[in-house]
Amino acid sequence: MTRAAPRPEPRLRAWEARTDVGLTVLSAGFLLLYACEVLLTRPGSPAWRVLETLLWVLWAVFVADVAIRLWLARDRWRFLLDNPLDVLVLLAPFLRFLRLVRLVGAVSVLTRTLRDDLRGRVSAYLVVTVSLLGFVAALGVYEAERDVPDATITTFADALWWVLTTITTVGYGDRYPVTTEGRLVAAGLMIAGSPCWAP
Repeated sequence: MTRAAPRPEPRLRAWEARTDVGLTVLSAGFLLLYACEVLLTRPGSPAWRVLETLLWVLWAVFVADVAIRLWLARDRWRFLLDNPLDVLVLLAPFLRFLRLVRLVGAVSVLTRTLRDDLRGRVSAYLVVTVSLLGFVAALGVYEAERDVPDATITTFADALWWVLTTITTVGYGDRYPVTTEGRLVAAGLMIAGSPCWAP
């Protein structure tokens, strides 16, 4: 049986055309602020509080964007199936580890933009996307693990090494997450690297 063609989504496409540039800039800013928060501040410090507030505000913008796009979509089930990262953004209020889920909004926008800009150039898309996901995963696992007793990932260099051995499936086992948050980052990295998410 022939699969039905997707319904046209003129309102959704128009919204995305109007907002993609702005959201891409906000996403890059989000990741820059998050990197500064993790690498240059400590929880509870004045600088950390300022950055944390800004990150939550930007994350709320991503949530609003997903909600509006879902509302504009004529085929909402198709939208949810085609945008799994966006589903995580919507589910974030019901998940325990909000700090990690906030990253999904920024990564989702950036990978969507990369997919559109590099359409047809699969190798370039994959290299940039894997590098982006690897950097985000390194930040996430370092933040989760660095102050935990018996942790094996205690520096950002350790986190980068762990990402490299994970995405290349080498898996030396010398560095591994021991916290629930760190293991969630690991699971996300493994799922994101699955062939089923290729463009």
